[in-house]
Amino acid sequence: EARGISAGEGRLEADVTGEVESQDGVLVIRRIHVAYRIAAEAEHTDAIDRVHRVHARYCPVYQSISGAISISTEYERVEPAQS
Repeated sequence: EARGISAGEGRLEADVTGEVESQDGVLVIRRIHVAYRIAAEAEHTDAIDRVHRVHARYCPVYQSISGAISISTEYERVEPAQS
């Protein structure tokens, strides 16, 4: 929203998948993949792309766990529903 793109009211969704492996009988999260879906006008595509490229650098969660867990992300921009 700092870039003038509304993320409220269901416009931003994320599907998160985690992959777990057993290490010495203990389940350990090895990989997390986040697939974002944002409803935004085409004019915002460049801004969304820039935010996606740099967001890991400023994300507290990513910075906290990326040393132990592989994290990947992707996004899809879709046209917002007509009101």
